[in-house]
Amino acid sequence: MYKHILIATDGSDLAQKGLEQGLELAAKLGSKVTILTVTEPFPMMATASSAGWIASPKDVEIYNENQAGQAQSILKAAGETAAKHGVTAELKHIDDRWPAEAITDFSGKSDVDLIVMTSHGRRGLGRLLLGSQTSEVLTHTKTAILVVR
Repeated sequence: MYKHILIATDGSDLAQKGLEQGLELAAKLGSKVTILTVTEPFPMMATASSAGWIASPKDVEIYNENQAGQAQSILKAAGETAAKHGVTAELKHIDDRWPAEAITDFSGKSDVDLIVMTSHGRRGLGRLLLGSQTSEVLTHTKTAILVVR
């Protein structure tokens, strides 16, 4: 049915539920699995304020190093979870991208036939203010998606 499952995670408790469900499905189907985490670009909107602070190249470098370290930690834990399910997974980090964009691009350029992600299920103003990476992926991908809440 699904030969290659992409499981997106940010390391949160909610994302762990999606990881577990995606791995259970992959184990039952014998699917190839890629576990993906994405780190966002340095928040340039926050680099200048009324106080006059502007990020230096060193600030951006430190941010990127911290993001990479966090991504490796997330992927290490996800890889351990995959092993507990008896699933071999490719661990992938995409940096300096918005998650929905990276997930959509990756799935479109690879042989992924199912994306597993989670959603908080926010509605109305909460969704408008906070945005929804899952909604973005749902809107822009042609790949099947399993949304876990």
